[in-house]
Amino acid sequence: MQRDVLHYPRLDTVLKVEKVLKDAELAISKNELLRRLPKQIMRQTLNVILEYLEEKGMIFSGEKGILWIYNEDLKMKKLLENSVDAS
Repeated sequence: MQRDVLHYPRLDTVLKVEKVLKDAELAISKNELLRRLPKQIMRQTLNVILEYLEEKGMIFSGEKGILWIYNEDLKMKKLLENSVDAS
């Protein structure tokens, strides 16, 4: 699916979106996410970021909103287990 993107996000913008989603205790809507961000972000740019995070398995987007699901500790544990098992 190729689509025209007017504005690609900068890394600092992606990191800000990640931080807001990580800090949220429950799923939040896109509107609430936009309100919690420290600066204005175009909705299309936010959609590009959310699409990227969902493809990477970091968020889940459902009816109730967007939820951060990525756990760095579990990923590191899996990598360590796989590297030890391969030896």
